[in-house]
Amino acid sequence: IGADTRRILIKVASTWEGIRAAEELEKRNIHCNLTLMFSFEQAVACADAGVTLVSPFVGRTSDWYKKNDGIEAYAPGDDPGSQLVTRIYNYYKRHGFETVVMGASFRNTDQILQLAGCDLLTISPTLMEELMLADGEVPRLLDAEKARSMELERVDLDESHFRWSLNENPMATEKLAEGIRRFAADADKLLAMVTA
Repeated sequence: IGADTRRILIKVASTWEGIRAAEELEKRNIHCNLTLMFSFEQAVACADAGVTLVSPFVGRTSDWYKKNDGIEAYAPGDDPGSQLVTRIYNYYKRHGFETVVMGASFRNTDQILQLAGCDLLTISPTLMEELMLADGEVPRLLDAEKARSMELERVDLDESHFRWSLNENPMATEKLAEGIRRFAADADKLLAMVTA
């Protein structure tokens, strides 16, 4: 239809099928944001597919682990969601992937501060205000130059390894499925609105 593809960013779930679809769209210069990302292997597959942007979910990852571990909160450096994004960021920078990492779904400012230096962060107005009112310096904890010198082995994933690793990660499996169900419910609501 002649749309300027520079102004299009399609949000796609980080399933194997979604990643393959995004790979084809990217070949046509249609950029994609791979979302519902809860595992390192999802991030590896997205980078290999050459997607534009990934959105690992910090808060939802941590929520699952807090419930599973029966604890109220993590110390800032121990937060599983922040650790996931840090691992993805360092891996991408170490191996020269151009895919942008955008941490998402934050529950508190500690999670955000642990990712200072990440390519992008999507932050709610409430947490943004908390950050604006806070005193002190914000040290950069993620650094592309430092990541390039890290000893991080390159990971090769085919479909069977991707599916097995996802299966072996109960948090990622549950949160991905839950997210897809929510997307489907939202699509049904949207369809009902436009056909009413």
